[in-house]
Amino acid sequence: MGETTVKQREADLAALIGSRICHDLISPIGAISNGLELLELAGAAQGPEMGLIADSVAHAGARIRFFRLAYGAAGDQRVGRDEVISVLDAVHAGGRLRVDWAVTGDQPRTMVRLALLALQCCETAMPMGGEVRIAETGGRWTVTAQSERLSLDERLWAALDGGVADEITPARVQFLLLPIAAAEAGRSVEVSGRADGVTIAF
Repeated sequence: MGETTVKQREADLAALIGSRICHDLISPIGAISNGLELLELAGAAQGPEMGLIADSVAHAGARIRFFRLAYGAAGDQRVGRDEVISVLDAVHAGGRLRVDWAVTGDQPRTMVRLALLALQCCETAMPMGGEVRIAETGGRWTVTAQSERLSLDERLWAALDGGVADEITPARVQFLLLPIAAAEAGRSVEVSGRADGVTIAF
């Protein structure tokens, strides 16, 4: 079995694990959210403490929805534009990062997955925030990040171009998964950049 096939099988297994974790977590988080709504209706949920809990639960739910799209098994399903925008808005609400999903219509979950993984790669280069635009033209996808202060870790970004990145931490696993997931989809990842921006295309 070739190295590429082994990596793809490992990526498939990781996706299945990701789907299972997200599936098992989304229900209890949803139950907590429903419970908070009932407390609010009963007049029991008042004060800044309850507001903090409600915000945290909402953010956790949004992150799990994001992870399910980015790290779960892709399959042949399609994802609606409104669903993606809803997830992105919820995840980045109140943050320094703005994400423009400039993609029309429903899209294959495989491509949405690649776009979200690329988005997470871009996020690592934008510690002070900025804007990311995700677009698709003629089947070619681009994820472009712009920031006044862009910080690229060359060791990480080399992994997207087929290089070897040592000491990848769990928070940076997207750099390893994106090229593997792109290869599974019959795509190759290209990176181009300048002083204030970087583009990932596939």
